[in-house]
Amino acid sequence: MPEFCQVERDGRILTVTMDRPEVMNALHPPANFELEKVFDEFAAEPDLWVAILTGAGDRAFSAGNDLKHQASVGAGIKLAATGFAGLTSRFDNPKPVIAAVNGLALGGGFEIALACDLVIASENASFGLPEPRVGLAALGGGMHRLPRQIPLKHAMGMLLTGRRVSAQEGLALGFVNEVVPPERLLDAARCWADQILECAPLSVRASKQCALQGLEEGGVEQAMKGRYDALRAMIQSADFTEGPRAFAEKRKPQWQGR
Repeated sequence: MPEFCQVERDGRILTVTMDRPEVMNALHPPANFELEKVFDEFAAEPDLWVAILTGAGDRAFSAGNDLKHQASVGAGIKLAATGFAGLTSRFDNPKPVIAAVNGLALGGGFEIALACDLVIASENASFGLPEPRVGLAALGGGMHRLPRQIPLKHAMGMLLTGRRVSAQEGLALGFVNEVVPPERLLDAARCWADQILECAPLSVRASKQCALQGLEEGGVEQAMKGRYDALRAMIQSADFTEGPRAFAEKRKPQWQGR
């Protein structure tokens, strides 16, 4: 059984809860390696189509890297290849992951949220990359993802000052999809997951891969001419035929994910 997270499977949805509330769900290497395994299994499991990630308690989604643990261990710290929570350096997972942010998402915790595909925030959530305030930098992708997800000047304002922003400001800036009361957070994340499940899973994965990999191209023309494995899998799938057939027959499609 996992020691530093809780894992719950409900149909096609996997809900993962970072479970170190005594340190505001800050993550040390054992937790990161454990979460890496959880998301390895999620990516490989054909019957799981969407994941929701949240934090235990109501104080924090995650306070990021467990600096006290790092200070006690010193330079010998080992890092998971896939980064914080097994997500910030994971670039090959085509399945959608939803962050349900309850409370603080700071440093690596914010980087985890930025690495997710959707961010649903409770009204008491706040976000920030305070690393420069302690002589560090947001090396878990924050320095690169944030300027790609919100306007550059706003991103630089956060990166260069380490200031926190509220859930409502995150919504206005564009890195939060929805803000809800704390008691509705997981229900709202589940609602988004259910909407994703209404779509063909291979179409969802192709859309995610094309969108994210396409951003690495020099322009729209180059992105449209790119080669995408998930897109090829979608076109060759039974669902590619099932969708138009269900539409023509005026019935709900029966997605198989193949």
